[in-house]
Amino acid sequence: MTLILRTGERGIATLTLDSPANRNALSARLVAELRDALVACARDDTVRAVVLAHTGSTFCAGADLTAPPDPEAFVGLMREIVALPKPVVARVAGHVRAGGLGLLAACDIAVAGGASSFALTESRLGLAPAVVSLTLLPRVDRTAANRYYLTGERFDAAEAARISLVTLAAEDVDKALVPVLDGLRRASPQGLAASKELVTATVLRNFDQYAEDLIARSAALFASDEAREGMTAFLERRDPAWVR
Repeated sequence: MTLILRTGERGIATLTLDSPANRNALSARLVAELRDALVACARDDTVRAVVLAHTGSTFCAGADLTAPPDPEAFVGLMREIVALPKPVVARVAGHVRAGGLGLLAACDIAVAGGASSFALTESRLGLAPAVVSLTLLPRVDRTAANRYYLTGERFDAAEAARISLVTLAAEDVDKALVPVLDGLRRASPQGLAASKELVTATVLRNFDQYAEDLIARSAALFASDEAREGMTAFLERRDPAWVR
């Protein structure tokens, strides 16, 4: 059974994360299937743009700690979204955590509903938002990044819009998407690809320059004693040993 559902309407392909049992966590399988679906959309001349949506109350819970993807595979997925010659629009009507924010920030446009919440929880697990920095830091207000990277605090859609993590916060996500998708349908394929390339050029250079180092940092943190304690505490629903 696939974890990515694809539907389409008038040139817009919707890829829906459909793994509600683990809150659409980034498992190795979900990462691989989503990347394959994006590649297929890039090759499909009938697709003008892609909407990334989700089932359930969570857009993406971050890495699946029981079946995590290879860091290189996740970086490859984020880069695929950034480099895709077609716009990718995130439709967020639920919660986003940790690595899910990196996935979200890779998208060109993001609309979040009032029920959405966001948190970079890595520091609470003995980790850091390492590879997701490739998409987050070029997008998010630096002062906000300082706060939320360090504290792991939860924030709402309005704050996500204020710090530029999402494009727009709206109570009715689908209504807010109407003019966005209409604009994408009216743009030419060449115009969309060329315009997106201008915006993403610096981000792609960051991938080429920093991805290898950030993957190594992430792997080292995951292998550490503190991270093992943090992830075990999370799975056991208790505070880790360092909490005072």
